[in-house]
Amino acid sequence: MRVLIVTAVEAEKEAVLRGLGQRGGGRFDVAVSGVGPAAAAAETALALAAVAQSDAPYALAVSAGIGGGFAGRADVGDLVVATAMIAADLGAETPEGFRGVDELGFGPVRIPADELWSDRIAEALRAAGLPVRRGSVLTVSTATGTTETAERLAARHPDAAAEGMEGFGVAAAARRLGVLAVEIRAVSNRVGPRDRSAWRIEEALDRLAAACAVLASLTETD
Repeated sequence: MRVLIVTAVEAEKEAVLRGLGQRGGGRFDVAVSGVGPAAAAAETALALAAVAQSDAPYALAVSAGIGGGFAGRADVGDLVVATAMIAADLGAETPEGFRGVDELGFGPVRIPADELWSDRIAEALRAAGLPVRRGSVLTVSTATGTTETAERLAARHPDAAAEGMEGFGVAAAARRLGVLAVEIRAVSNRVGPRDRSAWRIEEALDRLAAACAVLASLTETD
C-alpha cells in the first residue's frame, strides 16, 4: 500500500523519515504542509489528487507531528492515536457561548479516523512498548495558551486527548478524495499556559520517529 504522511514543519518530517528508515521503501511519501488546517488541507489535496488516477494511488493519509496533551488524558511523551479529528474553533461566538459550525447547520466539525487503521496502529505501538493514548485530537488555528481556554476545550470535548493544528485539514482533504485518514501526535507539552521551558520537543520528535518505525513495519505486508 502507498501512504502519504503530512507534517506541519521540516523538523517533524525529519523525525518521520528517521523513523521510516530503510523499511519505508517506496510505500511512504512525506510532505510538509506548513502550519494550520488550511495549509494542511491544500497540501494534502494536491498530493492525493496528483496520483488519484495512477496505478499507485494513496490508500492512507496520516497527519503526524507533535502537539499538546490535555491534563489527565495524555502526558508528555505519550503518543496519541486519534479516534477523530475535530475542528475545535470553527464556529461562532454567541451570547450563550461558542457554537461549532455543526450546531449552526453549516457542516461537520468532526471527522472520524479510520477505525481499522487507528486500532491497528495503536495496538502495534503498544506491542512495541510505546505509551499510547486514544481520543480525539482537536485541530485549532490558534494554539491554546491559557488555563481557561484549555479547560473550556476539555469540557466541550470530553473525549479529546490532544491538540494540534493540522489534523482536520488533512482528514477533510482525504475524505473529499476518498482516502482513509488517521492522526498521530507525540505529546511535547501540556495544553494550557505557554511555558516553553516545560516543552519537551526533542523527546517528542524522538517518540514520533519511534511511532513511524512501527508504522513502517505494520505496512510491510499490506
